[in-house]
Amino acid sequence: MRRIILITGGQRSGKSQHAEQTALRLTDHPVYLATAHIWDEEFRQRVQRHQERRGPQWTNIEEEKLLSRHNVTARVVVIDCVTLWLTNFFFEQQNVSKTLETVKEEFDCFTSQDATFIFVTNEIGSGGVSDNVVQRQFTDLEGWMNQYIASKADEVILMVSGIPLKVK
Repeated sequence: MRRIILITGGQRSGKSQHAEQTALRLTDHPVYLATAHIWDEEFRQRVQRHQERRGPQWTNIEEEKLLSRHNVTARVVVIDCVTLWLTNFFFEQQNVSKTLETVKEEFDCFTSQDATFIFVTNEIGSGGVSDNVVQRQFTDLEGWMNQYIASKADEVILMVSGIPLKVK
């Protein structure tokens, strides 16, 4: 049965670990779908730490944009994370409306599969308003996409200091 879970919160709030723990409660062999583009050495090391935390029971897939290329039918899949996924589209298109339309279509196509989807995202709009126009545009994009995913989700969890709070 198709199910969508959205886990959101600030940086270092425990989102990824909670998503992984949730997946492991649901299945012995989850899928980890990483959307990160490796920008620099520090980020490469961050990704490596995430990979080392997961054990051999995980199927790891790296996909920066086209999630729907991967058949995850009947699987439990952690998508980590929406923020990086959106970044991969936004910096190519540089247009909020076009990017939002594109990612909504890709999200709908991907989640049409009969699977359990656990999306990890950031609440980047909880801070102050940036003086940088591109950052404001991206914050808008992420906020609207988070709302879209939350509207489709069966469950929404907000992570605060490592504590999961059920929102929906």
